[in-house]
Amino acid sequence: MNPTPNTPPTGEPFPLQATSLESIDALIQRVDGMSELELDHLPLGMIQLDGQGRILKFNRTEASLARIQAREQLGKNFFYDVAPCTRVRQFFGLFQEGVRAKKLYQTFGFVFRFAHGARHVAITLFYSDKTDSVWVLVSDKKMPDAR
Repeated sequence: MNPTPNTPPTGEPFPLQATSLESIDALIQRVDGMSELELDHLPLGMIQLDGQGRILKFNRTEASLARIQAREQLGKNFFYDVAPCTRVRQFFGLFQEGVRAKKLYQTFGFVFRFAHGARHVAITLFYSDKTDSVWVLVSDKKMPDAR
């Protein structure tokens, strides 16, 4: 069976360079239909949240960078149980507004502060009307406004 253009061969990294807005736009167009394997092979963190902030999907890339187990995060509230540092206006506030409006596409700089050190990232929050959920895309490309 030949893989489709959007399906990486098993064990191969996904060829997307998701550091430009254009490639992130392309990813967002198909993320809801991606398999767990495809999500795990993306070169950026991907977390899917329901309208309450509970984690539906958490890819291996983000789990590795955050030094946590992906499967253990499923069902937990991202903002209260997993990453309470995100419970700020810039992140949680945007999430809440996006869920309420059923419309969200925002990219901003953020700093995750772990015991093992700070991680400067670019966050893209995207509301999917197909799944009534919000995707959190985490890229290690630092944004100029990260504090």
